[in-house]
Formats: sequence, C-alpha cells, structure tokens
Amino acid sequence: MAIMKLAPACKDYIWGGNKLINFYNKKYSGNRLAETWEVSCHDDGPSIIAEGDHAGESLKDYINEEGISVLGSDCERFADFPILVKLIDARDNLSIQVHPGDEYARKNEGQNGKTEMWYICECDEGAFLYYGFNRQVDDEEFKRRIRENTLPEVLNKVRVKKGDVFFIKSGTIHAIGAGILVAEIQQNSNVTYRVYDYGRKDKDGNERELHIDKALEVTDKRKMEATDSFEPHIAQCEYFTVDKIYLDGKFTKSIKGYAGKESFVSILVLDGEGTISQSGKSLGFKKGDSIFISAGSGDYEIEGMLEGLMTRV
Repeated sequence: MAIMKLAPACKDYIWGGNKLINFYNKKYSGNRLAETWEVSCHDDGPSIIAEGDHAGESLKDYINEEGISVLGSDCERFADFPILVKLIDARDNLSIQVHPGDEYARKNEGQNGKTEMWYICECDEGAFLYYGFNRQVDDEEFKRRIRENTLPEVLNKVRVKKGDVFFIKSGTIHAIGAGILVAEIQQNSNVTYRVYDYGRKDKDGNERELHIDKALEVTDKRKMEATDSFEPHIAQCEYFTVDKIYLDGKFTKSIKGYAGKESFVSILVLDGEGTISQSGKSLGFKKGDSIFISAGSGDYEIEGMLEGLMTRV
C-alpha cells in the first residue's frame, strides 16, 4: 500500500511544553517536547515509517530505495526532498529570528533557504506572535535595538486565534509567542538566524548564540504589508501547496482524493479519528498522526472525523 503512517523526530528545545505528549499522542519519554518533525528527510531529524513492510525505515531511505517517482514529477526540480512538516508547542516565547533565502543559505550554510507557513492549531487567550516590522527600520536602528533589548517595540505584534494562517517568506523577522501550538510547513531546511532571545540561558547556564551579522544581511526591514490571498488554498508557493481538510462525521463523513504522478500527498491530522483507504486496504488515524501518500498511487478515501492539513508540491 502506498499510504504510510510516519513517526516523527522529537525536539526538546527550552521553550517547549507538553501538549504534544498529552494531547497529540506523541510517544516521548521526556516532560518537554517543543517540536515534532512529522514529515522530514532532513539529517537533523528524519521521520520514520511507523507501520507496514517498511516499518522502522526512514522516509529518506524509503525514497532512495523506491526512486524519485514516489515524490512526483513536480519534485524533480529540487535537489533534495522539498518540504518539512512540523508541530510546534510554544510554552514560552520563541526567539525572534529570521531565515535566509535559497541563494544566501546555499552559499553560506550549504542548505536550502526557508520560506514557511504557520497554521494556528490552538492558543491561549491573548496569545500573540511577531510578524515583520511595524515600520521600516535601517541597519543602525536594528543593531541598536538588539543591543538595547528594545527590538520588540518595532515589530508587528499580532494576536492570534485558532485557524489563523501566516505565510512567512524568507527574510521576514518573526517569532511564535507563548501559549501557541502551530502546524508549520516549510522548505526542507534547518537554518535559523536568532537575533533576540530574552536573555534566556540553556541547561548549562549559557545564553544561546545570536546571529546578528547574518540576520542583518538577509532581513527585510520594510514595514510588513498584508500578505497575498492564496484561495482556494490556505498557502501556496513554489515549494508547497497547503489545503485544509474537514470532516464533521455527521453531514460530511467522507472525502475522496487522488495522488497523481505530479506530487506525493502529506496529511497532518490535527483532530479527529477515522480511516484512510486505498485499493481495498485501510489505515486508521487519530489526532496527531502524519500520513504520507506516494505520488502516482491513485484514488484514496478518508472516512470519519477529521481536521487536517494536506500538503503537496
């Protein structure tokens, strides 16, 4: 069967909480789980096939064995697997950061750049995030405010609610605030330039490294403008297309899909439970599960209750 459930790589960064363990069914022995890398071929955290003939094998190894056809023809233009899908639980504020574009990242880091999108899965009342500048700044003011710990004063502070979507192009300064759990779909990259971290210290008592010089080179310092509409999708760019899937289990009990030769399909289950079927075989899913459907595998059907995100290239 070309439908596979994936087990994520787990990250216990200092700002993480425990919602992914307690409410999203993630198997993890620690008390703090900041991120799960649900669909990943990145060496820093590959996802693993959880069931079936390829159980225990990394998604990257499976693709290498089966060939590029399982990703689809629209992925042939990429040197590597193009995306990384995450769940992120921010108990505390994340650092204020920026990601470079492809050209800068490949030249300076040997990785891809990082454009991403966030879907707000849940949040505390009054929770907010930072998303670009609220007015234009220059390099001198940028550096001065980092030095004086006043950078948040010139950032665009946005209160959030469940279902909000943010498209974050490379070069956009940003930070997830405390009390927010997001699904993140991004380019396959782990390059982050941290510019402000609230003076926090790691488990060894050291402040985390800042990357101010590189951030100055890649940050768009203009005022944040309204983002483009991606209808009928919730996000779309050259790296990924993301759609919302919803089944209420009453009036809408099933949905049919098709995995063509152009792209694989990733389904991240944010809530609900049910089955996904293809060619007479079925796979059960529940909240927190990540499903990978190979390109060219044809028709499939989802039944049950589901709130999820579907990603393709």
